[in-house]
Amino acid sequence: MAKVERPLVVRARRHYHRGVRRELALIWSLYAVQGLPFGFQTTAIPVLLYERGASLEAVGLSTALATPWLLKPLWSPLVDRYHSSRLGRRKSWLLPMQALLALTMLVAATSHESLPALLASVLAMNLFAATLDIAVDGFAVDHLGPGELGHGNTAQVVGYKIGMLIGGGLLLWGSERIGLVGMFVAMAMLVAAVALATLLYQEPPRAHLETGTTESLREILGALQRALSTSGAGWLLAVVATYKIGESMADVMFKPFVLSLGYTKADVGRWLGTWGMLFSLAGSVLGGYLATRLSFVRAVTVAGVLRLGPLLAQWWLALTPHPPEAAIVAITCAEHLAGGALTTAMFALMMSRVDRRVGASHFTILAAIEVLGKTPAGWLSGFVAARTGFAWLFGFATIASAAFLLLLWPLARTSPRTEAA
Repeated sequence: MAKVERPLVVRARRHYHRGVRRELALIWSLYAVQGLPFGFQTTAIPVLLYERGASLEAVGLSTALATPWLLKPLWSPLVDRYHSSRLGRRKSWLLPMQALLALTMLVAATSHESLPALLASVLAMNLFAATLDIAVDGFAVDHLGPGELGHGNTAQVVGYKIGMLIGGGLLLWGSERIGLVGMFVAMAMLVAAVALATLLYQEPPRAHLETGTTESLREILGALQRALSTSGAGWLLAVVATYKIGESMADVMFKPFVLSLGYTKADVGRWLGTWGMLFSLAGSVLGGYLATRLSFVRAVTVAGVLRLGPLLAQWWLALTPHPPEAAIVAITCAEHLAGGALTTAMFALMMSRVDRRVGASHFTILAAIEVLGKTPAGWLSGFVAARTGFAWLFGFATIASAAFLLLLWPLARTSPRTEAA
């Protein structure tokens, strides 16, 4: 009998791994689509505003374009609740949001000469991308087991950052040849390609039932309330809300800082948007590796300690009268490497604490708390830099990033036994 069963087990395992790889590839692609508009916002918008004579305060306030990412918990229960049985629970939201995202990019291509119209288009892109993110998060929670979270969150963060790399670094770098029209058309074509792959994917019809999903809004809200009141939930929210404060303040103002040294828009696109993002991708792989080898809290701790070095180096750059180009590039790459590792490890920690019955809504709340923590920091960064200088800003960012590590000790005491193992 054993000779008969063994080939069946082998074939079953191969089928399972093929399914996981296919779903990870789709997850990767969908997160890349979401990263396109945010990459344009975080890399291109500050440069465009600075070139058109906007103040540092205005550059900092431009991060408010990401507000839909903060508000998405308001409509995330609807994504968990309503769907078409014909399309599938998650595809019912994945396909329309991608279509609207591509359409908005084409609208931006025709109206980019007007700065208000361009900013409004970016805001709409973030709205559709944030709603898409709710469905993709739910898709990942539905299909990834506990042992796959490290790889799944690597696909999540790497995919998102590749989208940012394309939308912010590579296309900004090449914007002198293809212009903003070419940038938006290229992004719309990429979204359409991923939408086609999503359309061809056959979503398992019972995936939402196997995870114990509730069927009414009242049940969804009740499950969320219980999930957010469990032991350690408060410490988790505090960690998620604070781990990016310092890094966000430094990141928003580092681009104007480099421009203030006499470097060009192409230099920013090449160093920060391209080289920095490549190292951020490598950091995401490192963070996923840490999450598969250590407990999630320990992985976050290691990555958080690594991040302090590059932030200190940015502080040193601001205190140096004429920092060399090689130092700027090296510090940029190191900061993105450590930041990428920390983000991936943190997202794995967040997903490990999600109630799968309301996976999209619960993870969306945690992700929104992350945005709530870092977005106001970006808003304030311009005011701080304009009044105190870049050195004081980078110094405060370093101290804030070190203080966050103190919250990990009480969180570790509330970790589930399975996570500690």
